[in-house]
Amino acid sequence: MSAEASEPGTVRPGGRTARTRAAVREATLAELARHGYQGLTVENVAARSGVHKTTVYRRWGNAEGLIADALDLAAEEPWPVPDTGSAESDLRELARLVHGGFTDPELGPASSAFVAAAVHDRAAAAALHAFFARRQRDAAVIVTRAVERGELPSGTDAAEVVRTAVAPLYYRLFISGEPVDRDVADRAGSAAFAAARAGVFSRRDDA
Repeated sequence: MSAEASEPGTVRPGGRTARTRAAVREATLAELARHGYQGLTVENVAARSGVHKTTVYRRWGNAEGLIADALDLAAEEPWPVPDTGSAESDLRELARLVHGGFTDPELGPASSAFVAAAVHDRAAAAALHAFFARRQRDAAVIVTRAVERGELPSGTDAAEVVRTAVAPLYYRLFISGEPVDRDVADRAGSAAFAAARAGVFSRRDDA
């Protein structure tokens, strides 16, 4: 049976529609890894996935739609949030995860393409923002555990700690163009922990 026969959302999860979506997503990632954002085309994704290009155009519209949907699927996947027993180590490992996601030979090109697409397209930007929001919520448990263990002050803003742990990497990757390695990731994680422990991110009542 042709993948073109049914629209996404019309069959049960795990059925033909889900398989079509997964195949297109995998083809999108493969094309991004090989050609980058500028080289991503609906035709190539259709050919690689085995899904008729008419279906791809109807469901995803364009390259940015393919990227947005790939990000939506990625946001739904479980993330291996570090749990080393130490908040500082967890934050260092978290920064290393981000570093690896952009420097890995296979994952890096696609990750960078997501950011590039978000600059040019609102749908891709919204999908990227939602992806980061989900990852941020998942990583907040690092701070929650640290507060429960007494490593960090009560009322520490978990979102701000997580942002601070990874922001230096994004700055180097997409703004300054400076080198990014594991040492940079480790320093970013340790700096976020030190600031949090000093109470920099403790919420204060306005009253």
